[in-house]
Amino acid sequence: MRVLVLCRLWVHCIALYIITISACILLFHEYKYISRKRLAHITGSSPNPGHFTVLVRSIPKSDNELLDDTIRNFFVNYHGSSYLSHQMILRKGHFQRFVDRAERAYRKFVRVRLSVSERNGRSSMSRCGVCGVRASSFQLYRNKFIEAKKADLTNPEVVDAQKNCPGALVFFKTRYAAVVASRVLQSSNPMLWVTDLAPEPRDVYWSNLWIPYKQIWLRKLATLAASVVFMFVFIIPVAFVQSMMQLEQLKKMFPNLRGLLNKSFFARVVTGYLPSVVLLLSLYTVPPLMMLFSSIEGSISRSGRKRSACLKILFFTVWNVFFVNVLSGSVLNQLNVFTRPKDMPTMLAELVPKQATFFITYVLTSGWASLCSEILQVYNLVYNFFSKCIFCCQQSTEYVYSFPYHTEVPKVLLFILLGFTFAIMAPLILPFLLVYFCLGYLVYRNQILNVYYPKYEMGGKLWPIMHNTIVFSLVLMQVIALGVFTIKHSPVASGFTILLLVATVLFNEYCRHRFSRIFEAYSAQDVIELDRDDEQSGRMQEIHQHLQDAYSQTPPGAEGSSRSGGQVPIELILEDPAQEASESSQELCDTVQEVSEAHEHSIEEAAGKAHCV
Repeated sequence: MRVLVLCRLWVHCIALYIITISACILLFHEYKYISRKRLAHITGSSPNPGHFTVLVRSIPKSDNELLDDTIRNFFVNYHGSSYLSHQMILRKGHFQRFVDRAERAYRKFVRVRLSVSERNGRSSMSRCGVCGVRASSFQLYRNKFIEAKKADLTNPEVVDAQKNCPGALVFFKTRYAAVVASRVLQSSNPMLWVTDLAPEPRDVYWSNLWIPYKQIWLRKLATLAASVVFMFVFIIPVAFVQSMMQLEQLKKMFPNLRGLLNKSFFARVVTGYLPSVVLLLSLYTVPPLMMLFSSIEGSISRSGRKRSACLKILFFTVWNVFFVNVLSGSVLNQLNVFTRPKDMPTMLAELVPKQATFFITYVLTSGWASLCSEILQVYNLVYNFFSKCIFCCQQSTEYVYSFPYHTEVPKVLLFILLGFTFAIMAPLILPFLLVYFCLGYLVYRNQILNVYYPKYEMGGKLWPIMHNTIVFSLVLMQVIALGVFTIKHSPVASGFTILLLVATVLFNEYCRHRFSRIFEAYSAQDVIELDRDDEQSGRMQEIHQHLQDAYSQTPPGAEGSSRSGGQVPIELILEDPAQEASESSQELCDTVQEVSEAHEHSIEEAAGKAHCV
């Protein structure tokens, strides 16, 4: 009997080695592949204005000169050979409201131009002409726009706006100069002239650019504390869910349901399926709150905000869904389980197999059901029904949904963690996870390619999070196996597991030193070669002209006007709405003139017919 037990332990140990080595090989090749894809994205894509732009914050203010002059003088003095121009970040004022009106007018009358030919063939007897707009009014509008754009810096309103300016976007002539300027200290005081490489124009989160730089660390500490508090407060519903799995506790909590719970069918439903459903419904409150925390945190880009929310939701999910469920499921009243770190491996080895049924049900309810919901787009369907049919809100036709990375990536990583941790102890969960990942590949591939719209590029920056989480899952699996071997009094198997644990940690360190910096910074070799190619091909001058108009400062209310920030398609995002409205104002005048001429022509035809009659 003893020999049989030892043989089974060695089978588990060999399986542990096979799973770990296979996972590490696949992770290495995947990291290498995604690193190549990121480099190809940087070097092979069209010129990105963010590569030439540096965000400067915490600018020292002077009473003797305007902030605009302070910025120009500083960068001309210290970056004169590479400095191109700059754009101040101003709060919404009279000029910004005018830009908003220009943008709305442009979008509205583009649709008018498309329908001119159709209206030419229709009778306009029913039109009174009162609702029309004279072309001269748009010419005045254009002149007013140009005058507003060339506002005098001595204007008190402009001076006051510049005093409240939280930063500026500084444009450089080459990518290399922008990268160097974003990495080095601009002043002996690290809290002044703080520089960061600016995100691409579509990715800028303008609301957070108005946050004073000195508040950033306070906001990060506050959101971190709030996230941790919320994680521990959420233990209460998780403990309630686990109490639902114990029939005797349910009978004590709800004595009126004792007769119903004595029936085997209802007892199986309540203790097996209902807890995972309650937990799933409770988890729906987490993503909006974590996204709010990430917005308050001060991320300067939408991708950075979503990446921060993804990390928070991942930590929350792993802690509350896995650890709290495992450690409180069978020892609900023993609060000292978290105060004995030395006993954690053996404790996990004892408790993890007992929760296999719950997590299999969780895969069915949260995994398979979420894939069905993803295909049907239930949330968007309900939202559109209430907004259009109940509240009569007309949603913009330009609004499209982006892929919710901050909710789907933590979910997939949680299922990967469940697969690794239960692979040795309770492999019955693996077929359910295999079905989920096969269906998930088909569903997510279709949604990303055909349904969702890429509003900005993250450049593969989510992969290091996924890699580290998978390595953590491997380490957790090895810790649980170490606890099993310790319980079974097998020191040799425990020793081999410790060696495997050390090797996994060293593998993660190697990958971090080998690949992670590719996702954090740009190499001088790549950006210098890109600059040389653009200079030799003569495109650099065109890029410099585009830099002046690439970044469009959106109003704060635009973030809340739609649930994703009110983005528009790429061809409208890459251009500055203000410059676009200025350049196309004559086009709008011609459009309205065409409509007016068509209207007059229709009236003349109708009058001629009436005269003939």
